[in-house]
Amino acid sequence: MAQAYMTESGRGHDPERNASRARRLRDWWRPEGMWRRGIVLAVLAVLLGLLMMLHAQVPNEVGNLGSLLETFLPWLGMIGVPVLLIAAVLRRSATAIIALLLPAIVWVGLFGGQVTDKKGTGGNLTVVTHNVSDENPDPAGTARDIVKSGADVVALEELTGDALPKYKEGLAKAYPYHTVQNTVGLWSKHPLSDAAPVNIKMGWTRALRATVQAPGGKQVAVYVAHLPSVRVKLNAGFTANQRDNSAAALGDAISKERVKQVILLGDLNGTMNDRSLAPVTAQMRSAQGAAGDGFGFSFPAGFPMARIDQIMMKGIDPVSSWTLPRTGSDHLPLAASVKI
Repeated sequence: MAQAYMTESGRGHDPERNASRARRLRDWWRPEGMWRRGIVLAVLAVLLGLLMMLHAQVPNEVGNLGSLLETFLPWLGMIGVPVLLIAAVLRRSATAIIALLLPAIVWVGLFGGQVTDKKGTGGNLTVVTHNVSDENPDPAGTARDIVKSGADVVALEELTGDALPKYKEGLAKAYPYHTVQNTVGLWSKHPLSDAAPVNIKMGWTRALRATVQAPGGKQVAVYVAHLPSVRVKLNAGFTANQRDNSAAALGDAISKERVKQVILLGDLNGTMNDRSLAPVTAQMRSAQGAAGDGFGFSFPAGFPMARIDQIMMKGIDPVSSWTLPRTGSDHLPLAASVKI
């Protein structure tokens, strides 16, 4: 029977138990223990890296999971890697820390170019797109903010019958040329022609096309589009089928455009990473991706998490791209300078 000892305070003292505790403490700090700990964290890090690397393989057949993942793809690394790194440090796991190199490298490969400043100079046409929101409490103030931007061409989406007169009045002096097709409109400092609605298979007009007489007499085909909204529902997943159909129709219209220089402005309710917007994104360049600084998230305005508003073009070089200050809308306005 183990012999019990009494401490000066009268409590029992077990040498074997103390020795066991000492061994466990020693094992905790041994270098080889750092490699054995955190295996679960290491596995999670590898899975995170593979998910980002193979995001295109996530199927869309069930709840449009692929599109949902791609909408928030940058956040997988921006949140996942730091969280796992903190857990690995607290766990003192060298294995987990090294495993985190995989998702970190994949994220940099996918998005590293977006966080660098690619803005240039020399543009001769500035364009703005803004979903002004049908619940905007201050349309007149939003119109004043747009005029302050100094843009040459402005596209507005989600116009309502009550607010439209205020936008027309507020923009009239700075933009003598304009066309409105139902809930989308285009205002310009340069002459417009051939304005017409574009059928994006919604049953009502939410897209238009017009020709802008740009500096130097160049013709630019400008499209304004507001694709259907998407929702995340527990029983249906990412409900984006109507948006996807409209994106296909918009992409088809742009592909048939005869004018060589084309600009697309609008709220596409999707990001450049979303495969379902490929009918549009595959044939156009993102101004933000080519000439921006950072991700340029535009929605929601209070805490932007995704860039669902887009400025895209083909046959034109973007020079710079940026977000404008918040207005009364739940979207941020976007601007870009291009060289015609």
